[in-house]
Amino acid sequence: MSPLSGFLAVIVFFTAILVAYLTKQFQNENLNYLTLNPMTNSNTKVKTIEKEKVVAETLNGRFAMLGLIAAVGAYLTTGQIIPGFV
Repeated sequence: MSPLSGFLAVIVFFTAILVAYLTKQFQNENLNYLTLNPMTNSNTKVKTIEKEKVVAETLNGRFAMLGLIAAVGAYLTTGQIIPGFV
């Protein structure tokens, strides 16, 4: 294994650990917020949003931002969006 591939493996490992940690933190943060601030509707025709959907959409947006940052970083370092592909 070359030093570069070893370095990239370490970066991927730490990124996976960070994503797992932040996912748990964001879930706890959102659940705490939603239990303290329940969504109430004055209009009975409007449906309430389930807590799981709010957490899922928040995490989805944050992971999308992380993916865009990774794509920009890959482009800046290698000149390709997906390194290894033409």
